[in-house]
Amino acid sequence: MEEWKMSIGTLSEEVLKKLSKMLDNSACGWRQLANAVSENPKFSCSESELTSCSLQVLSAAGSPGRTLLARLADRSCSLDYLLHCLRKMDHQEAVQYLTTTVAELIQITVQPQSLQATVGSRVVLTCRASGPPGLSYQWFRGKEEILDETGSTPELVLCPLAPVHQGHYICRVNHGENFIFSQWANVRLVHSAGCSSSLFPGSVSGLLITHQPQSQAASEGDSLILECSAEANPPAQYEWYHNMVPMTQHKTRSLKIPCVTTAHRGQYRCKVFNLYHEAWTDTATVTIGPSSITDAPWVEVNRSPDSQEGHRPTYRSGIHPLQQKAKSPQSAKTFHATDKVALLIGNMNYLYHTQLCAPIADVHELTNLLRQMDFKVVSLLDLNWQEMHSAVTEFLLLLDKGVYGLLYFAGHGYENFGNSFMVPIDAPASYTSEHCLCVQNILTRMQEKETGLNVFLLDMCRKRNPHDDVIVQPGLLKVTANIVFGYATCVDAEAYEVKKEDVSNGIFISFLKRRVCEDEKVTFMLDRVAEDMGHCEITRGRQALELRSNLSERRSLTDKIETADCSASYSARNLQWAVAHVLPKSLYLQFDCGVKVQLGFAAEFSNVMVIYTRTLEKPKEIVSCSAQLTDFPEDVDIDLKKSNQETLLEAGSLSLIRENLPSPDVPSLYTRIRSLQRLKRELTFTICLHYTYSNMDEEVQERQPVTVGKPLVSKLNLHEPRAPRACSASSSLSLDSFNVPECSSFTETFASAGSTSNAWSFYAQTGGESSTTDSPSRSANVPEETDCPELFDAPQPLVASKSLPHSQVNDTSYKFSDMYNFHSH
Repeated sequence: MEEWKMSIGTLSEEVLKKLSKMLDNSACGWRQLANAVSENPKFSCSESELTSCSLQVLSAAGSPGRTLLARLADRSCSLDYLLHCLRKMDHQEAVQYLTTTVAELIQITVQPQSLQATVGSRVVLTCRASGPPGLSYQWFRGKEEILDETGSTPELVLCPLAPVHQGHYICRVNHGENFIFSQWANVRLVHSAGCSSSLFPGSVSGLLITHQPQSQAASEGDSLILECSAEANPPAQYEWYHNMVPMTQHKTRSLKIPCVTTAHRGQYRCKVFNLYHEAWTDTATVTIGPSSITDAPWVEVNRSPDSQEGHRPTYRSGIHPLQQKAKSPQSAKTFHATDKVALLIGNMNYLYHTQLCAPIADVHELTNLLRQMDFKVVSLLDLNWQEMHSAVTEFLLLLDKGVYGLLYFAGHGYENFGNSFMVPIDAPASYTSEHCLCVQNILTRMQEKETGLNVFLLDMCRKRNPHDDVIVQPGLLKVTANIVFGYATCVDAEAYEVKKEDVSNGIFISFLKRRVCEDEKVTFMLDRVAEDMGHCEITRGRQALELRSNLSERRSLTDKIETADCSASYSARNLQWAVAHVLPKSLYLQFDCGVKVQLGFAAEFSNVMVIYTRTLEKPKEIVSCSAQLTDFPEDVDIDLKKSNQETLLEAGSLSLIRENLPSPDVPSLYTRIRSLQRLKRELTFTICLHYTYSNMDEEVQERQPVTVGKPLVSKLNLHEPRAPRACSASSSLSLDSFNVPECSSFTETFASAGSTSNAWSFYAQTGGESSTTDSPSRSANVPEETDCPELFDAPQPLVASKSLPHSQVNDTSYKFSDMYNFHSH
């Protein structure tokens, strides 16, 4: 039955709510359904997604079952598969309800089509639907119901066609209280223009694709020809698209590329259109392989200057080695990670250098995207030299055999003698390698962990530093064939950010966020980012992504995590990660005057927390009251002008969304606390209650001290030096001078971490029944996308709770002077 092949998303909201109510229980409910649907990997929910569902109970209107059904709908889960899983878990009530509901579903099978015809001709609009017996039809022209004899049938006949018949038509299909509308169809009058097509007489327009482009495999240097053709009246026009980007130079039925490269691989479609109609061809996939095989023998040569080995042919007589390989192709291999870990650092508020704007939005957006791919992410803002060293050391502790490790840095940087250096916020005006972190040294330490993939995304300048003449010698790199460097710009060039009102984005992230979640080999994904950047007017000739890699396997950031062989180490990493993301539990304070105040907590980044206060109860004689926070320790960074504000935006938080907090409609005061990594003792502050009685003009105050322990990353004591070891022939203060200890701040604070299930999730965490929560909706974490082939389209007003999406940047609206240089000597 066709209706069972439809997606869950076709069900009405009323039906979904009833199903959710049946699933919101612990005995035979949404958790059992999540386990059942995981039989198909496409519908398997990650640990963080299950946590997101469970935390819906903290909201009065929240429903774990409804959230799970929404996730399944997003992944196009069919009603048939949902019914199969409900039967598998023996949920008889839900099975019976779903079966009855689907039996009553109405589905349009034939939609009415727009058309043009001449006066006096016969026009038939057809709408057909499947569903329960007894379907009835109602045709409308605009808002006016058509009451003639064909107005209540599947076929509306307009004959003879007259000017009064011009307009938009729609059909409503009914069954009892259920109904569904067809799409709109436009009927227009045209004058006869003679016959221009064998398929369409002169009085009728039309368009029919008669030949589809075919998928092809080619080698670099070969020619590529794709063809399509169509019968149309008026004659058809053609426009080719490559990966949904228009190819403005190709507007004929044949697409010809005389010499293809890897940049030409991907998906091709042709848009065929005329004055009245538009149609798209099928997608043709083009794969580009290595260059054609020549007749020259392939000789293996050891290029080491000390080698005594001569040339050594490696092929059988008369057969080229690549031909040998082609005769015995290996089957495609699916790769997986034993875990996925990411450290994101964004430095903005430099003490002695130009301050930056974009890293806060860039780190926030990349954090959300990586979390969707099941990365454990620590995101940190504004770290000094010691804190950066300690953060990297803790990051290295979480790496192990087969783990995917990703390091992202946004801030000032430079490159000398092939080594890249990240600049901390406390670097002096004339900094050298002694004041910075060498990326290549970090890579050396990552390789010691036998990781499955090492990815570095460096959103910084790569100009030479004239103050630094020291040649840093990193440790020897192993030949692991799993290293990927994505530089925001090329050697001896600068990286830029685009500033727009309150929110800025780096050029690199503006393009990366479109592609990073694609299920492609990492290098291929970054290649496409580079191509996108090359099409942008404001970056052309100024900033170009550079990719360096020796990755030999098709590993992707979207690869699944398989922990069967390393469950113990995987659990240990979960516990380690939990330590850095534990929030204080929500507190309820009772004041002598009878006022009850709630104190809640939410994490914006791993070292940035927002505290909110809410008045829950107050006596009738008190006409006004507010609970404000004060007396914070000097270790943390608080903008007093932005403390105790009525909105998150006024408090300085551009990333948190109020709707993701429990009971978002309750009035609150927000205070944002930064630099938690510098907290040396437990976080203590005072909550001061200001209130006024109805018969008094003077304001009364009550104060209560509060201690909430060491929240989030403050438990790791990043301000403390890590244990050193004997250094190699590198700079005395490079990362190689720091040993990764057997136990660290992570292990020392395991006991205080509490339960570890899902505790590492930190986006929009709130202190409720558990110390941490996950985002209640994936959609809140996903940057806005657009189907427009151009990256930068018409600008739109910024939304305070979101970073700048690519659709809000307009090529023609920006001048080079609008871009701010990441690096300034």
